[in-house]
Amino acid sequence: MTRQAAALVFSTALAAVLAGPLAAQSQGDWTLGFGLGYVDPKSDNGTLAGASADVGDNAQPIFTAEYFFRDNWGVEILAATPFKHNVFVGGGYAATVKQLPPVVSVNYHVPTQTAFKPFFGLGVNYTTFFEESSPLGNIELDDSWGVAVQAGLDYEISDKNAVRFNVRWIDINSDVTLNGANIGEAEIDPWVVAVSYVHRF
Repeated sequence: MTRQAAALVFSTALAAVLAGPLAAQSQGDWTLGFGLGYVDPKSDNGTLAGASADVGDNAQPIFTAEYFFRDNWGVEILAATPFKHNVFVGGGYAATVKQLPPVVSVNYHVPTQTAFKPFFGLGVNYTTFFEESSPLGNIELDDSWGVAVQAGLDYEISDKNAVRFNVRWIDINSDVTLNGANIGEAEIDPWVVAVSYVHRF
């Protein structure tokens, strides 16, 4: 489902780009956004303790703040409430873990002559894992650094307000230990699909 959502965002953004130029965001502007983000890890999450791992999905409130350092160019911070994932190994329940995946991105907002304003971004993600629990013993996941890319579309409902649809891909990999012994690497690499309300100051 997330692949179809990503394709829809990209194709709509491309159509808006082809509509033609018009100033979109001005240097010195700020935007704040809040909405809902759905984290969907890739289908193959690596091998843990010699068996195939599967990391479950989750949805949580998300928040963004972006400062435009040049016309149409912004630096954005993504934050969220903790995401909670169930982890299955070899088809059986193995652990529950919480994580926070803040992202700092540089975004380019494409100026158009319509209410549809596409944007594209490249950034850095830091994911911290905490409150890990497992019936198998003491399990820990190392924090992760990785690249994050996104594409999105703002639909302006007024001069200051917009509804935002965006899709991110985040590189998240974490070494996993159980009772002090390394049991492999969790390859999470999720798609994050979000819908938000955005206000410009």
